[in-house]
Amino acid sequence: MTIPAPVIEIEDLFFSFNGGPVLEKIDLTIRERDFTALIGPNGGGKTTLLKLMLGLLKPDRGNVRIFGKSPRQVARRLGYVPQEVGVNRTFPITVRDVVRMGRLRSFRGWAFGSKKDRMAVQKALEQVDMWEFRGRHIGELSGGQRQRVFIARALATHPEILFLDEPTASIDTKHQTEFYDILKELNRTVTVVIVCHDLMVISSYVKSVACVNRFIHYHDSAEVTDDMIDMYHCPVELLAHGLPHRVLKHHSEE
Repeated sequence: MTIPAPVIEIEDLFFSFNGGPVLEKIDLTIRERDFTALIGPNGGGKTTLLKLMLGLLKPDRGNVRIFGKSPRQVARRLGYVPQEVGVNRTFPITVRDVVRMGRLRSFRGWAFGSKKDRMAVQKALEQVDMWEFRGRHIGELSGGQRQRVFIARALATHPEILFLDEPTASIDTKHQTEFYDILKELNRTVTVVIVCHDLMVISSYVKSVACVNRFIHYHDSAEVTDDMIDMYHCPVELLAHGLPHRVLKHHSEE
């Protein structure tokens, strides 16, 4: 079996903010078409690590390579759905126009773009089952529907890696499964890296887990290990509440 090529390589990364250490000794490799969840306690550095991968922040020390280059050199090959997308619900912008914004760097001016742009917008909306809502104002949608639109905006440039920061924060439990089903389908062709607090997701969707709490503990499978639990600095009962037993694997000492 051929091992997928690495698409994200982080080596000996350190990052601090206002003189305080946020991330230390981070080594991480994510391979093509992986679905990696970044988990960990609030303030542990998950979002910071995501932004370092995107090139939105620069490390104090160490290297971040995406497709063997710096993140900024391959920015067009990356898609990003941030934690909070501010929406003025009274602003009269349609779903289609929001997704077209993801193509702005591909053509000059607003106008209508080329046929290629219009086709890319349609395909992106179809991928997230939102094409029928293309003429709706963004403020008329539910939280889950808006998140689908924001993913479509990121997909409009045909990214090879999709980064998402807690994308289900504004989605009710009922629609979270549908949301992750979409990500699972996208993962057939796109590498997915997601910051996630919902550990239930791990058992059904992701392929690898990285627990971030200043340092990192990576596991190349969809399970939460004892080492990861220790990084949370909280009782196991609190972390594991409601989780399928198979997610929590106990490792014997070798």
